[in-house]
Amino acid sequence: MTGAMNFNEPAERVELRAAVADLAAEYGSEYYRARAKEGAYLTELWREAGKLGYLGVNIPEEYGGGGGGIGDLAAVLEELSAAGCPTLMMVVSPAICGTVLARFGTPEQRQRWLPGLATGESIMAFAITEPDAGSNAHRITTTARREGGGWVLNGRKTYISGVDVADAVLVVGRIEDEDTGRLSAALFAVPTDTPGFEARRIEMDIVSPDHQFQLFMDDLRLPADALVGDPDAGLLQLFAGLNPERIMAASLATGSARHALDKAVAYAKERVVWRDRPIGAHQGLAHPLAQVKIETEQARLMTQHAALRYDSGDDAGAGEAANMAKYAAAEACVRSVDQAVQTLGGNGLASEYGLGAAIAASRLARIAPVSREMVLNYVAQQSLGLPKSY
Repeated sequence: MTGAMNFNEPAERVELRAAVADLAAEYGSEYYRARAKEGAYLTELWREAGKLGYLGVNIPEEYGGGGGGIGDLAAVLEELSAAGCPTLMMVVSPAICGTVLARFGTPEQRQRWLPGLATGESIMAFAITEPDAGSNAHRITTTARREGGGWVLNGRKTYISGVDVADAVLVVGRIEDEDTGRLSAALFAVPTDTPGFEARRIEMDIVSPDHQFQLFMDDLRLPADALVGDPDAGLLQLFAGLNPERIMAASLATGSARHALDKAVAYAKERVVWRDRPIGAHQGLAHPLAQVKIETEQARLMTQHAALRYDSGDDAGAGEAANMAKYAAAEACVRSVDQAVQTLGGNGLASEYGLGAAIAASRLARIAPVSREMVLNYVAQQSLGLPKSY
C-alpha cells in the first residue's frame, strides 16, 4: 500500500504549539479577564508573540514571516485560546488580511503592510458586514467610485473587530463599471486616520478585549493604490480570506473548548462531596466530560484537515472543510463551556473561575464569523446538492 495517510502534525508544528503554550501560560486567563474588564487590549501578549514570530508564521519569509501555512497560524491561536487568551485579532489581521495581501496585493502593498503584520507591530481589521446586509454579501452597498486618479468610498459597516487597535482596515466594497453599470466586489486598504473615516464602539455584554465597532465612511478619499489586487477578481480574493477566517475561528473555538474542559476536569478530580470520592468518579459528570473530549478532538481533526486542504491549494475542498470545521468547533465549544459550568455548580458562575463570562463568548462561536445556519445552508447546497433555500 502506498500513500498512507498520516494524522500526526509535523514535528515543527508540535514544537510551535509547545512554545506558544509556554508563552501563553505566563499570561493566562486571569490576565485576559483583567485586560478585558479594563477595556484594554492584550497588548503585552500580542507584542511578545509578535517578537517571537508567532503572529506571522503564515506570512512569506521575504516579508519577515515564518513562511508557513494557515495550519501553523491556527495552531498558535488554538494554544493561546487553550491557555485562556483567545483573540479575534489573530483571526483578522494575519489570517484574513495577511493572506489576502500576500496572495493578491501588489509588491508595494505587500512591502507596506506584511512586515508589520508579521511582527504584530501593525494590526489590520477587516470590514465586510453591513447593517442591512448581514450574512448576504451580495447586498453590500459600500461603494467606491473613481475620481481624480484615486477613489472615493462611501458606506457603513457594523460589528467590525479591533478597529481601536488597528492601523488600517481592509474594507470590502463594490466598484461600479462606468460602461456597464455592473457592480463588482473590491477590497480597499483604508488607514484608520483617513479623513472621512469614523468608528463608533458597539457596547456588548461579552467581556472581551476585542471590541466591536460601527464604521462610517463618508466621501472618504483614497489613493489609487488603496485598491487591493484586481477588481475583476474581487470575489476570488474575498473568499481567499474567508476560508482562513473559518479555520481560525474553529481553532479559537477548539482552544476555548479545551480551556473550559481543563478547568472542569481539574475541579472534578479535586472536589469531594460524598464518600470521600471526587465528583469526577461519578458517571453523571464523567460521561458528559468524556463526550466533550471526544467532540473537541473531532472538531480539532476537522480543523486540521481544513487547514491542510487550504495550504495545499485546494480552495474548493477547503471551503467545504472550513465550514464543517467551524460548525463542529462552535458546537464543541458551547457544549464544553456549558458542561464546565455544570461541573463546578455555583462556582461555575464565580468570577474566580472565569467560566461565567465564557458562556457568552462561547455562544458567539455559533454566530460569527458565519452563523451555524449559513454553514448548514452551505453544506446542504454544496455538499449534498440540495436546492438553494434562500
